[in-house]
Amino acid sequence: MLSFNAITAIAAPLPIDNVDTDMIIPKQFLTTIKRTGLKDGLFYEMRYTVEGAKINNFILHNAPFDHAEILLSGSNFGCGSSREHAPWALLDFGIRCVIAESFADIFFNNCFKNGILPIVLPKESIGELTSAAKGGKKITVDLEKQTVVAEGQNTPAYSFTTEPFRKHCLMNGLDDIGLTLEKLNEISVYEGKQKQLTPWLAA
Repeated sequence: MLSFNAITAIAAPLPIDNVDTDMIIPKQFLTTIKRTGLKDGLFYEMRYTVEGAKINNFILHNAPFDHAEILLSGSNFGCGSSREHAPWALLDFGIRCVIAESFADIFFNNCFKNGILPIVLPKESIGELTSAAKGGKKITVDLEKQTVVAEGQNTPAYSFTTEPFRKHCLMNGLDDIGLTLEKLNEISVYEGKQKQLTPWLAA
């Protein structure tokens, strides 16, 4: 899993409440268990017509937002089904951070497990960041300091909170497998003892 420390990047405004996981990655793209190749399906029904024609005014089609690494949105982001393909699609597009007023719990947890930082900020703060983003300003997100600030911002940086364990995992690129591998020596010692105590199980 990619680690997350701090990024300064383009932020794409998507000022919509209740963005559900089917909007993020429609069901027809769920036939793979690979985490790559999903960016073309990201927000597919908002980016393309039924006939497959590009909807040119969709934010992620337009420069510089087609290279955004931060997404700004409304309340209850990631609601709907628990599909893990939703954070996979965002990450495959290049989105490393989603800033919203609130998140659905399962999507929020899945973000941390896949190297995406979900940040909760008040509507007013997101509105100010959106104005800066539309004005061509990049946004800096610093996980260690737990701050968000727009380029050239005169007011203090916006503060957010992240549970310490999740912060540790994200900063060190540790998913569930990575956490287990941190205990590899202890696991090897345990397995060695078990082979001595119950050799018939290792036969």
